Amino acid sequence: IVASPSHANDTMAELAAGGIQYVKSNDVEMSEERLFVSMDKVKVDYVFTNKSAKDVEGLVAFPLPDIMPISDGDVAVRDAESDNFLGFSVRQDGKPIDVKLQQRAVVLNLDVTDTLVTAGVPLANYNEKAGKVLDGLSPTVIDDLLDKGLVSVEEWDSGAGMQQHVLPQWTLKSTYYWTTTYPANGSVNVSHEYLTGTGGTVGMTFLGEDGKSGGEQLELYRKKYCVDDDFVRTVEKRLIGHNFDNGPLFTENWIRYILSTGANWSGPIGKFTLVVDKGSPDNLVSFCGEGVKKTGPTTFELTKTDFWPEEDLHVLVLRAQTQ
Repeated sequence: IVASPSHANDTMAELAAGGIQYVKSNDVEMSEERLFVSMDKVKVDYVFTNKSAKDVEGLVAFPLPDIMPISDGDVAVRDAESDNFLGFSVRQDGKPIDVKLQQRAVVLNLDVTDTLVTAGVPLANYNEKAGKVLDGLSPTVIDDLLDKGLVSVEEWDSGAGMQQHVLPQWTLKSTYYWTTTYPANGSVNVSHEYLTGTGGTVGMTFLGEDGKSGGEQLELYRKKYCVDDDFVRTVEKRLIGHNFDNGPLFTENWIRYILSTGANWSGPIGKFTLVVDKGSPDNLVSFCGEGVKKTGPTTFELTKTDFWPEEDLHVLVLRAQTQ
């Protein structure tokens, strides 16, 4: 199982004692948002409009997915040796923007960044460098981190005596931010793109052991991804006669996009367009939304006007393993 990543709309922010904090803008509205989501990338194009008679300068923040402790499972990152693990980039009015990155380490909702920095431990809990530094710490420091719940210790007998490996137990929170100016009574265009880092699992968790759907898990999928009876029947029909000795018929892939941060701007999103690309005609996709239209062999589109994003977007893609 791969940790399910989340992505969020841009939001206004401020630098406070605890780092980036999100705030509401009363002058700048999100006039338009076009969101493209696939298993490979996410691309967002915005038009922001300053309704006031004066220039508005402020911080804009984009939170990256939380990265859970590596011992909890495989982490959905594309570049494990980079702080920019999803290859995030942003442009305003066609020009690249110089962005800054804030990273914080958290355990049980407590910020433990300073403790790790003092110990010389990299915050990136998903790469090999952090593990090597942790293994090289003195026993006293390791014991202190253990007492604070920041690490765990894995021990095994390799045949040449007991060996141990120190594992990170903190969650990494990363936020890109930059300063921008919205001209009085004017608009700016902002675009960014990044690798999706799709979470997923082998098989289909909403099906029972007999290959038939039902039970509590299916009800969760109906609520979260708006899985309907036609979707279920299609899956069950494709399963007929499948030889599982050759591997699974599908793998599940999950994409979460946090739309609710779009509500931090002044008023609703004037025009909202969502395009979901399932990647292959053989794949199956399900997500919630009224008025979704199929626009191509793999693409689906949803449009809204004066849109208030109250719920996040959850996309389920069943990827056919015949590819």
